[in-house]
Amino acid sequence: MRLTRADWVRLLMLWLGGIDLRLTMLAVPPLIPLIHRELHLDEKAVGALVSGPVLLLAIAAVPGSLLIAKLGIRGALVTGLGAIAVFGALRGFGPSAPVLFSATFLMGLGVAVTQPAFPALVREWFPRRIAIATAVYSNGILIGETLPTVLTTPFGVLPLTHGDWRWALATWSVLVALSTITIGLAAPKRASRVAAPSRWWPDWRQGQAIRIGIVMGMASAAYFGANAYIPDFLDQTGRHNLISPTLALLNGSQLLTAPAVALWPRLLTGRAGFIGSAAIMAMAQLGLVLTPGAGVLGWAFVLGFATALAFVVVLSLPPRVAPAGDVARMSAAIFTLQYATAFVVPLIAGALWDASGKALFAFIPGIAAAAAMAWGAMALRIPDRVQSAPS
Repeated sequence: MRLTRADWVRLLMLWLGGIDLRLTMLAVPPLIPLIHRELHLDEKAVGALVSGPVLLLAIAAVPGSLLIAKLGIRGALVTGLGAIAVFGALRGFGPSAPVLFSATFLMGLGVAVTQPAFPALVREWFPRRIAIATAVYSNGILIGETLPTVLTTPFGVLPLTHGDWRWALATWSVLVALSTITIGLAAPKRASRVAAPSRWWPDWRQGQAIRIGIVMGMASAAYFGANAYIPDFLDQTGRHNLISPTLALLNGSQLLTAPAVALWPRLLTGRAGFIGSAAIMAMAQLGLVLTPGAGVLGWAFVLGFATALAFVVVLSLPPRVAPAGDVARMSAAIFTLQYATAFVVPLIAGALWDASGKALFAFIPGIAAAAAMAWGAMALRIPDRVQSAPS
């Protein structure tokens, strides 16, 4: 069955929304040295700045499920994306640390209440093409993670704002605002009439959702931890000029997961995607710390690919394994556990760095998370093929 014009519009909405979920969050790491120096932050504060929105993804995932039940999928998307645009722009107002962290908190809240809508939207719009729709949505997220790390410094947004990190953050929010308007105006009307799920509170006794959330949390912890600590690690070791290319490769390599899945579709249907990713993640983090000079570039590339592969596998699971009316609440349970883990582990890493004074200790929790991810993945029950809703 060929895609219709309406299908292409829906895929575009999924792609733009996926970009918006990460665009403002990942604009921070390239600017960390500037923010660090101007606001006199320690490493724990740096870790909280990058992973703070991640904590909100955990805390507000369940309220996001409730928002979908009350406003419908499109209403929840526009509300959440609007909050991302507004508060993402206000992060540098002042500037002061309280304003930065308060606005970051509210921006993260917007991301959190928006994210559970996408798996439900995938199931609603593409019940027979869940894999394709998930690939498009996840590709948007990965592009949203890559663009700010590549185009913030040194030849992108920051020079255009005359080196002012505050205006650089606001610039990325403008793009979110524009795409939010597009989604609000152009999203198919059917999205506003999606039947609200009768249940929104997750079933915390559902072992499958808990296992998926914890396993994915380990991969997210390694990813966000690397984004948080690579800039200061390279700055401390006299390789400041490698910050931008290292972050660009860490995030840009994630885009290769789509062709990898296309060549080896079994990565989406078995445990091999998780277990292989975990082994590569541990090896890459060791390489980042132990390899001198420009060798960090190669390891950043490998780490980004490994974490993204696990991420894409997880995104495809709720629409495949949950009943049609339960996709949003199962997604909320997974995101709660995933991002709670992704917040706590980098925070521990920053505390270890502060206590020891050695960058090596900031990456040890990420290596341990990779080992835990491989162990937890062995207990997952992943269906052999994508399940479609009945017509």
